[in-house]
Amino acid sequence: MRSAMRPVVRSVVTPRLLASLAIAALNIAGVSTLGCAAEATKSTAPITVAAAEATAPNFVGLGTWFNSAPLNLSDLRGKVVLVNFWTYGCSNCVNALPHVVDLYAKYKDRGLVIIGIHTPEFPFERSASNVQAALKRHGITYPVAQDNDSKTWEAYHNQYWPSQYIVDQRGRIVLHHDGEGQYEEIDRTVARLLNTNS
Repeated sequence: MRSAMRPVVRSVVTPRLLASLAIAALNIAGVSTLGCAAEATKSTAPITVAAAEATAPNFVGLGTWFNSAPLNLSDLRGKVVLVNFWTYGCSNCVNALPHVVDLYAKYKDRGLVIIGIHTPEFPFERSASNVQAALKRHGITYPVAQDNDSKTWEAYHNQYWPSQYIVDQRGRIVLHHDGEGQYEEIDRTVARLLNTNS
């Protein structure tokens, strides 16, 4: 569970502190770490088709927005929305980003809105300038918001990085996927939803 990853302040140097510092140094240097402690395993996480009554929670407690003014999910009714929970220090997230960026390029002019929710696992991932650098490094031009207090993460009952939620035009979650993979299924779902609107 994510809550187990909360930092503990100690007066001595511990192996965990040394590991965190090493990860921080690698990420500052632009090198992906080998994995996130609470992320889903590659391609093994199944896609969940949400119940018809599952209305997507609105965004809460978000800080800095990048590439957009603050957005409200209820204002996006009539659009297909992909909510992508990620953090730049997670190798699985970094591996999934090209697929999310490609999906945005393919469907943004047909009504797809992608919103990245950057929820940090480690303290150094809270820095707005570090997030901005990651957006530039990965060519992310869709809206991204910082969820440093995990309020939107908690509203979605999210547990893993990365996690994608597809929200239909009526504001219902119609697909949820944790981890890497299932890119074709995500693409087909977005295309199907956009075609029902044309």
